[in-house]
This record gives sequence, C-alpha cells and structure tokens, in this order.
Amino acid sequence: MTTRDINISEYDYPLPDERIAKYPVSERDTSKLLVYDGGSISTDVFRHVSGYIPAGSLMVFNNAKVIQARMHFRKATGARIEVFLLEPYLPADYESIFQAKGTCSWLCLVGNLKKWKGETLSLSVKSNGQEIVVEATPKQRVGTSVVVEFNWNPDDMVFADIIDLTGELPIPPYLNRQTEEGDKTTYQTVYSKIKGSVAAPTAGLHFTERVLNDIRSKGIDTTEITLHVGAGTFRPVKSEKIGEHDMHSEAFAVSKQTIEEILRHNCSVVAVGTTSVRTIESLYYIGVMLSENPLLEEEDVAVEQWQPYDREYTIDEKSALEAIVAWMNRHQLEVINTTTRIIIAPGYRFHYVKRLITNFHQPQSTLLLLISAFVGGDWRSIYTYALDNDFRFLSYGDSSILMPCDE
Repeated sequence: MTTRDINISEYDYPLPDERIAKYPVSERDTSKLLVYDGGSISTDVFRHVSGYIPAGSLMVFNNAKVIQARMHFRKATGARIEVFLLEPYLPADYESIFQAKGTCSWLCLVGNLKKWKGETLSLSVKSNGQEIVVEATPKQRVGTSVVVEFNWNPDDMVFADIIDLTGELPIPPYLNRQTEEGDKTTYQTVYSKIKGSVAAPTAGLHFTERVLNDIRSKGIDTTEITLHVGAGTFRPVKSEKIGEHDMHSEAFAVSKQTIEEILRHNCSVVAVGTTSVRTIESLYYIGVMLSENPLLEEEDVAVEQWQPYDREYTIDEKSALEAIVAWMNRHQLEVINTTTRIIIAPGYRFHYVKRLITNFHQPQSTLLLLISAFVGGDWRSIYTYALDNDFRFLSYGDSSILMPCDE
C-alpha cells in the first residue's frame, strides 16, 4: 500500500472531551512528559526533558509568535461579521505587512459572510485617550477565503500595533471557550519572536527559562526557525484516503546560520514540535531542487505536498544542505523564505529529525500521521498509554519526547 492509499479511519482513537486540556497547568514545565524510547514507554515531568537529550545535540525551536488574528465587526443591522486573518496579500510578506501604515490587505476567513454584501465595516477602540478606527472592505473571493482590505486611522500606526489593539488571540476551536486575558501569555512560547502565526507551535509551550538554561548547561545546542502556523493545522482530513486530502501551505524562514549548524551536527536534530519537523525536513527537498537546478529563484523552491513520494532520491542529506548554502551565498541571502505543503505520513523517510518533542494530537489528523511515520507505526501504543495514564491532550495538554530507536 502506498502512502496515498492510507485510510484515515485507521488513525482514529477515542478522545473524551474531558481529556482535552481547556487551560494550561499553572507552571509550564510541570506538565507531564511521556517518554517513548525505542518502544518502551514511561512517565516523567517536562522539567526533566534535558535528561533525554544527549550532550552535543542540536535542538530546533520554532520562534513564531501568534498574532491577534480574529477581528469582530458589526453591521448597522447588528449582524456580527468575524474576520480571521490567514496570510498577507498586499504587501505579500509578513515583515512588510506588519510594518504597513494606513492600509493593507489580507487573505481572510469570514464568519457570517452571506450577510456581508460588500459594504465597508468599521470598529473602534480607545488607547491612551486616542481613538483607533479600523475599516474592512471585502475585495474578492479566493476559493473559500476573501481578500479583505483594511484601512485605519491614525494612519501613522503600523498594522502590527493595530491588530494588537483591535484583534483577539485565536485560541483553538476545540477548547470551546472564549479567549481570556491569560491566553495572551500562556498561548505564546517564552521564546516567541516573529509575528505571523494564527496558532501556537504548542510543543514549545512547556519550555521555561529554567528548562532552557538547563538544556544549555548540559552542552545541548539550540537554534531557531520560523514557520507561521496556519489555520489549516486544525483542518480535519475529510477524505477517506489521504491521497485526496489537500494540505495547507505554510510560510517558513530558515537562516543560513541554522543550516550550517545542522551540518555541523552531522545532519541530526532534535525537533521541538511538528512545525519544526515540517520545516527542517522540507529543507532536504529544497536542497535536492537546488542541486539539480542551481539557477532557481527563491519563489520557485517551495515544497509541494507529495514531493517526498513522487520519485526516488539519491542525494545525501549533507549534500542537500550544502546546495542550499551555496545557493544562498550566490544570491547573498542570509535567510531563505519560502513555503511548504509537505505531508509526512507512514512511508516517509526522515532525513534530519532524530528525536521529537510534541504534544498529543487530534484523531484522524495529519499530525497523527506524522507521529505514526516517526515511530514506525507505533503511535497507538503511545496514545493508549497516554489515555490510560491521565495525560492531558491537545494544545494546552501534556508533552512527549519520542526517540524511535537507539542511536
């Protein structure tokens, strides 16, 4: 059976609502840690995670920061219109759009779209005695999304500040509650830096400065990538076979320094979260493309959904990364910015990720497929153990460190 023929119903498990963590534990690093070591499973506390990572390892963190992407407008009739920012449209890159003044456009999901007939809607808030007014106008449909143009006053404010003042942090829908003030802190990692995500890279929520200091004191190296987590991360697989599922695209950025660090660590990393996995593993296929066609431009090196499965690859991991570094040097780039739609499922061969820190994911999700691929199909024993031993699930839940085999 090929990867495309996998039936998603085989990746189901019972998840009672009471096992979904509605709130985080009071101290991030006191969450439970499931330890999967070559098939054996045990329980620890996250604070001790460094004890399962050899000195000299390289840990990769996703430093993406969640934006207040949900905006609420109201028509004159009283009808509520929710506008959910998905990705930049004009300007088309995150850095530029957050620095835009006066106007910008986003690709958005719109709640209650049928009642929005094209008129301009506005909302206003007061900050430090100053009134902030934001207007939203739908411009065009793009599939199930809408391009929405935003204009605001005072127009010398940048859009990053506008959404901080007028938007709402979009906690996951399965929490079945409203966003609370505390979520603004607890739904961000302590090392978040780069704004753009509409969902947190939740494996990182367990880390504290205490744990990070412990990691460094034990001779474990760290580096960062940025993958902007999209709303598609919550989209269920609705097709019977995953070959019919359309993966969402996510923008990511990796510095040349990080790529060189991975090379220095013999192409072996400990990934913090599935977003780090998707980013680091995507580098291999970018490296292959640049090895075979060094003249490609940055916009042409995006990774497609089925790229890992469409052919045999003979280029080794080291050469793939060296091809990226050489290409970046020729283009005088310190950071590569591109996108990935990669789907990692049973049948995938991992190139760089040797250990994985991750939370517990939804039934019949692409993230559960990734976990299964990483542990050689042994996902069910991990999830059965977690359910039997009172682990908390999903974004605010407990964590695990997966070590598929002895190194």
